[in-house]
Amino acid sequence: MPHILIVAATPFEVQPLLEKYSIILTGDGLVESYVSDTRQLSVLITGVGMVNTAYQIGRNSHTIYDAIINVGICGAFDTHLKLGQVVNVTKDELSEMGAEDGDEFIKYKDLELSGTSVYESKWIMRSKEIAELKTVKGITVNKVHGNEENIERIKKLFSPDVESMEGAAFLAACKGVSNYTQIRAVSNYVEKRDKSKWEIKLAVSNLNTKVLNILTELFETY
Repeated sequence: MPHILIVAATPFEVQPLLEKYSIILTGDGLVESYVSDTRQLSVLITGVGMVNTAYQIGRNSHTIYDAIINVGICGAFDTHLKLGQVVNVTKDELSEMGAEDGDEFIKYKDLELSGTSVYESKWIMRSKEIAELKTVKGITVNKVHGNEENIERIKKLFSPDVESMEGAAFLAACKGVSNYTQIRAVSNYVEKRDKSKWEIKLAVSNLNTKVLNILTELFETY
């Protein structure tokens, strides 16, 4: 019986999934489980941001999971991605990790220090639902981008497809797990902030449809 953990920053991003499995959350950081004879599903709500994400995953690391999936919405730098499109973020970078030198930004890898700012997913379970998703590169930020000059600078430095506030922290915290990946849906393009252009409801709907399909497939296969 596989035990799968779904990690999300907010309940809103997984509300359809919670309703499907009749899971009632009582607060951030609490893991509630749906269990049957053939499946066990847990949900962890971390709160927004990389610090909350890393802390909550570490706090709950005493439980061994067969797979952990981080789900949520994201902003897209790549305008070839459609609003509402679900993607698999297999590589993610802490883009703010580095140093300033006057007007220049020095990436962490160029500082000749130990460690890394780049993290990748690891997934060996068979899943056609995941395999059919477009794989993209993300950056993880404390402050989402909305300044046109800064956006162009980030594009030149990192060539990201999407950005989130949790992704790289999730991947870093899961390095000892057998299967972990990040599934996100595009809610907006990374540009000057204009909420009238956002498609958050569409993104959440498409995200949960895909995640529910993934769970059904994994529970039927393993």
